[in-house]
Amino acid sequence: MAKVISTLFISADGVAEIDPDWHFPYFDDNMGRAVTEDYDTSDVLLIGRETYDSFAGAWPDREAAGGEDAPFAKQLGDMRKVVVSRQPLEFSWRNSELIQGDLTDAVRALKADAGIKGILIPGSISVVQQLLAAGLVDELRLLVHPVAARKGRRLFDEGDAPYHLRVAATEAYPTGVIRVIYTPAPAPGAAGYDDIKDQVPAGS
Repeated sequence: MAKVISTLFISADGVAEIDPDWHFPYFDDNMGRAVTEDYDTSDVLLIGRETYDSFAGAWPDREAAGGEDAPFAKQLGDMRKVVVSRQPLEFSWRNSELIQGDLTDAVRALKADAGIKGILIPGSISVVQQLLAAGLVDELRLLVHPVAARKGRRLFDEGDAPYHLRVAATEAYPTGVIRVIYTPAPAPGAAGYDDIKDQVPAGS
């Protein structure tokens, strides 16, 4: 089955709504390499309406301009883009389509498609939140910036049950950014203070 991978720039206090003022000062070759690795995992982009509008408003022009970022812009243009929107859309960017039917049903169908290598969700916080709740995200790839943004939409919304995660990989960059790759994990066994009190540091 194809993996669903969420890739997000995020602040230390969990804000995943990018503010250029705290994001771009930390972008370096290491982060560029990480982003390249994320996009190379997949051949389908699954994105929300706002992310699509942002991407479609920038990357086709950058591809046409032929600058340093034109190869990446072409890669994005060549990828299949499945857009989540409640409203009909007229697409100006090639290889774009509107998701059909219920989001979770559509993603299950994409995951089961033998012709798909992987499904990448860049940004698109609300899409990620819905798929986390449905247990359909296979990897969370976070680039954690060393800043408390203090405002903006957070990745993890209010809910009744915690999401338990396993750290699959970490990498620290000279800028202070930490790349963390999480995968879903079962909940640990129940424990209380009596179960861990022998681990409490002894007094000096």
